[in-house]
Amino acid sequence: MKRPGIIVFSSLFPSAKRPGAGLFIRERMFRVGEHLPIVVVSPVPWFPLQNLIRYWKPNFRPQPASMEEQDGVKVLFPRFFSIPGLLKAWDGFFMALGSWFLLRKLKNQYGFGLIDAHFAYPDGYAASLLGQWLRMPVTITLRGTEVPHAKEAGKRKRIVKALNRASQVFSVAGSLKNHVVAMGADENKVEVVGNGIDINKFNPLDKKQAREQLGLPEAAKVIVSVGALVERKGFHRVLESMPGLLEQFPGLIYLIVGGDSPEGGIRSRLEAQTASLNLQEHVRFLGALPPEELKLPLSAADVFVLATANEGWANVFLEAMACGLPVVTTDVGGNREVVNGPELGVIAPFGDRDALAGALVEALKRDWDKDKIIDYAKANQWDNRVAVLVNHFQRILNN
Repeated sequence: MKRPGIIVFSSLFPSAKRPGAGLFIRERMFRVGEHLPIVVVSPVPWFPLQNLIRYWKPNFRPQPASMEEQDGVKVLFPRFFSIPGLLKAWDGFFMALGSWFLLRKLKNQYGFGLIDAHFAYPDGYAASLLGQWLRMPVTITLRGTEVPHAKEAGKRKRIVKALNRASQVFSVAGSLKNHVVAMGADENKVEVVGNGIDINKFNPLDKKQAREQLGLPEAAKVIVSVGALVERKGFHRVLESMPGLLEQFPGLIYLIVGGDSPEGGIRSRLEAQTASLNLQEHVRFLGALPPEELKLPLSAADVFVLATANEGWANVFLEAMACGLPVVTTDVGGNREVVNGPELGVIAPFGDRDALAGALVEALKRDWDKDKIIDYAKANQWDNRVAVLVNHFQRILNN
């Protein structure tokens, strides 16, 4: 290898077994890989008896092959010891231990000189240990899970320790930076570098044709949510608002796009809620879709909504905006930083059902300037973000 490279370290990364996991990390770092050599190390949790759990949970901890090649980049999947529900305070240590031999080989034989971790815990903490053991600099990207993790004293302590060991910390949102600085992280190490948008994948299709393809009435009002079907994403909160919304928009359709994630999945619960509210004719579950197919439901809709409990920088907002949709969301995390003006959408207080319903009514009734929304998304393309990252990585590698 002519130049020292970067080890992208993240337990959340796409694989043949979990193709939808961590796409936002791959998108960001594969673009960095166009400028600097990269290899991906994605630790996979494992313990000796987990095959037994698959008898009643068939999709529990799918084990990918030890190596895959994705777009010319090697992605390695070392295993680390992790008992479900037990010893979680040790996940960071065991993750580091399980990856140590592989990272030593990548450093000594192939010249990789920097560990770039995503999420402060457990990945960032594990990377900080590996950096100490192997005498390698470490960078950590904050992505939003730091907020709920910080509520636990042990994890909070490890997060701060990891961030202060790092050579550089990137935060996808200013709110996350403020959060970890208040916890005790060194403010001078943290730089806000949000995610970007690929306008080649996300652009508006003809709405009439998109609706025909999805079997949607041309005249109906349509709202859409995209995300992992987990509680924090708030699909159930939108469903709660549907009966009231139908009083004003009788033909309203709600498209739910998403599937299970490493956090779990609540589709059956959402389907039961839909049935209990007698909404079967108004709610469509489209399942998980690859990124290149998301513009179809986004182009068919009038409003994008995500009543989320926690976010760092929700790239899906930019993806919806690139297709011309205004965004309705909750005032948490970095949401206000992405939806940063009234011409882009409506923000409602989290946990206020009436406010969420009111925001949706406002968004559905308003005549939006879609060109302005699309232009905002285009202004957030990846090029500027990647240039900042590459400059930092080069600086650290050259020291």
